[in-house]
Amino acid sequence: MNDVVSDRAGRRIELRRVGVVEQLRLFKALGPELSENRAYFGLAKLAASIAMIDDVPVPFPANEAGIEAVLERLGDDGVEAVGAYLTADTGRDTLGEAGN
Repeated sequence: MNDVVSDRAGRRIELRRVGVVEQLRLFKALGPELSENRAYFGLAKLAASIAMIDDVPVPFPANEAGIEAVLERLGDDGVEAVGAYLTADTGRDTLGEAGN
């Protein structure tokens, strides 16, 4: 089972891991210019990490419109909740890899 986050509205947001192949697909969907924009790529990767919202599947975004549609569904509360979780998750992985 994937990780699950709840936002302030109480929505259940299930996450998928965005691996290397998925990141390549995301680069392709964004194109060369947007892929180099760190802020845009960060939000796009967050959008790509959404597997379900309230048990409704969210397909992996294939283009900019798909990324924007996921972010629109999430809204500020969803983006904040997922972003906080992914940031905390990154910190835990770093500590684990350091052997702490």
